[in-house]
Amino acid sequence: MINRYIFYPDKELISTPADYDLPFEDVYFPTADGLKLHGWFVPGERDVAWLWFHGNAGNISHRLDNLRLLHEKLQLNVFLFDYRGYGQSQGRPSEKGTYLDGEAALNHLHSRSNVDPKRVILFGRSLGGGVAVELASRERVYGLILESPFTSVPDMAKKVVPLLPLGPIIRTKYDSLSKIGRVEAPLLVIHGDMDEIVPMEQGMRLYEAARDPKELYIIPGAGHNDTYIAGGEKYFQALARFVEGLAQ
Repeated sequence: MINRYIFYPDKELISTPADYDLPFEDVYFPTADGLKLHGWFVPGERDVAWLWFHGNAGNISHRLDNLRLLHEKLQLNVFLFDYRGYGQSQGRPSEKGTYLDGEAALNHLHSRSNVDPKRVILFGRSLGGGVAVELASRERVYGLILESPFTSVPDMAKKVVPLLPLGPIIRTKYDSLSKIGRVEAPLLVIHGDMDEIVPMEQGMRLYEAARDPKELYIIPGAGHNDTYIAGGEKYFQALARFVEGLAQ
C-alpha cells in the first residue's frame, strides 16, 4: 500500500534520444530474478560511463532534455535505464527490486566491450540516490554523484506527515544514511537550496556521514527537479570538475 505513494511509474515512452539528435542503442538486459529491463546507451567521446538512476516518477523518456545537455557538456557514455515497472521494463517496482535492477544495470555495463568497468560513475537523483548508495556500498565504482537525495523514506514521511508516527510501519526504507559510510568511492552531493520536496538538510546529512573524499555543491535558487536548469553552466562545470578529479 505504501508503495503507491513512493513509486509513480509511467509505461508510455513519449520520445527517444533520436528526437534530441543523440545517437543511442536500445538495450534490454536481465535481472537476477528473471525480469527484462530496458534502457538507452548513449555513446560519448570519453571512456567514462555514467550510470543514471532516475527518480520515482515517469520513465527515462522524461529525462531527455537533461540527457542532451549532459551529453553535450561532458561527452561521457551514458546508460539511462528504467526500473522494473517503468517504461518498457517488466515487473512491479519495490525497494528490493530496484536494488536488483541497479545491480543488473551495472553488470550490463561491465559486460560491454566499449566500457571500462573500472570507470563507471553512479548518478542517482532523488529516489535514485537510494538505489545508487545501496549499489556503491557493495560494489567498487569510479565515483558516486547524489542529486537532491533524501536520507531515508521514514525521514521523508516525518516531513510530509509530521504528526503521524508512520516510521515503524513503513517497510520501504531506502535508508541511505545508514549505508553512506560504507561507500569508498569519491562522492559529490548536489542539492538545491530551495528544494520543495527533499529538504537540503537531508542532502547535507548524507554528505556529513560520508567518507572522504567528498564534495558538496549547493545550487542557489534550485528546487527539486530543476537543478540542471537553475544551476546553468556552473552546474555542468561542477560535474566536469568532479569527473576530471577522479582521474588524479
